[in-house]
Amino acid sequence: MTTSTTAESSGAAPLLDLQALVVAVRRRRRLWCAMALLGLLAGAAVAVLLPPPPTAVTKVLVAHQQDQPNDPGTLIRTDVALLHTTRIADKALQSLKSPEKPEDFMQDYGGIGVTNNLLQINVTGDSDAEAVARAKALADAFVADHVKRIQQAADAEAKTLLAQRDRMRDELAQVNKTIGEGTRQSGPKASADMESLFARRAELTSRITDFGQRAAEARIGTPQLIAGTQIVDAPRAVRHSLPKTAVTNAAIGFVLGLVLGLAVAAVGTVVADRPVLRREIAANLGASVIAELPRRSARLWQRRRIRAARTRLTASLARIVRGSAEPLSLLELGCARSTSVIALDVAAALAADEPVVIIDALPGQQLAGRRPKPGDPTVVSGEQAATVSQQQRRLGVGSVAPGAAWTDLQYLGTQTVLVVRAGHGSAAWLHTVARQLADLRIPVIGVVLIDPDPRDRTDGTLWDGLHTALRGHNERLARQSGTGRRRTERQPMWAARVPDSDQEAR
Repeated sequence: MTTSTTAESSGAAPLLDLQALVVAVRRRRRLWCAMALLGLLAGAAVAVLLPPPPTAVTKVLVAHQQDQPNDPGTLIRTDVALLHTTRIADKALQSLKSPEKPEDFMQDYGGIGVTNNLLQINVTGDSDAEAVARAKALADAFVADHVKRIQQAADAEAKTLLAQRDRMRDELAQVNKTIGEGTRQSGPKASADMESLFARRAELTSRITDFGQRAAEARIGTPQLIAGTQIVDAPRAVRHSLPKTAVTNAAIGFVLGLVLGLAVAAVGTVVADRPVLRREIAANLGASVIAELPRRSARLWQRRRIRAARTRLTASLARIVRGSAEPLSLLELGCARSTSVIALDVAAALAADEPVVIIDALPGQQLAGRRPKPGDPTVVSGEQAATVSQQQRRLGVGSVAPGAAWTDLQYLGTQTVLVVRAGHGSAAWLHTVARQLADLRIPVIGVVLIDPDPRDRTDGTLWDGLHTALRGHNERLARQSGTGRRRTERQPMWAARVPDSDQEAR
């Protein structure tokens, strides 16, 4: 029944928990803050180490014969494309008497269509004077080329119109000749032919006059276009402000670094799948969160609250140890130092009633290797656990990190409290820890969460089954009444919620 309920709840879970994602990204603020700072410094360094080359700018007013009020900018884009051609680049280099290749010169300038008739030319050079000279030569070359194309177009149009006029004049001369010969004839047919010839002569005369006027207009309009194409803004060097450029580049680098850092943090969070919320850690371990403690030193205004939480946790764990005939162990995952401090606090609380021996099985034996202080409890290493008498009060401290010796955990204590650092272990490894403890028949009383998210408002209590501490208490009562076999026959309810394979855990 529990397995089917778990399957239904996992099926209803969202594919991507946005709340967990936001919390995990916020916890990795060191990463994206560092990348944002790196982007800011890189942007400022680029402005200082790679200053922009000397640049000159000029503006040219371009008159087009096909100008229309509703032109979408096609003509000025054509002018920009024509500016970036080897013909204009070669003419500009010829006026500068420069041996540079046009193809190379074209990489040093560009055009921008400001409006439908205003072209802005930007040119770079080795110095401001060279950039200004290049801009002037390029603008003059473009204006000369544009004027030449206008004149050629006008001459071609006028030539075509005059050629049509001359052809019609020849035809008119032939019609006049025919009319002169037809005046000697008489009769109705001759009269009809003469009327058609006169009509044709009138038509030809009118068309000849029209073509002559159109040719004259084509040439008259050319000077206006030529005069309208001119340099309206003389070439000048662009002044670059280093502080302004540095601030701009630094701002751009900061934004890019921040966005990249957030993206890397988000992707890393999704790929790593490391639970950070209380509800996720409790669900993956199958045990409720009973306390939360910071991993680092708290701020001044938080120390009283943290000290009170640590005192409550110590009193609660000491009460559990006093009321149980079974030894208790503290198993850490990613927080060995915090677990050592908790163990010392609990041992100090218990030492007032009876001597306590701490069995240190942590990696590096942080407690066994430290220099004892007056009043500290006795600490032995995990290898010397067999020398501790069963009548003595024992408190085991071990680890469930990858590489832990699972079979040794039952010698540290037959019930345990997991001390887990939020965001340290993956969901698959938390499942593995829960499954291994279930196989060893070590009930988990609760979870102490280290370094929790301060804005986490999720519930870390399991409500879908008996509390493990209550099950442990009932088990002790059963053993005291002579039904001790219940320990070997009982299968913990929370173990059924743990996947049975690594593939399901993932």
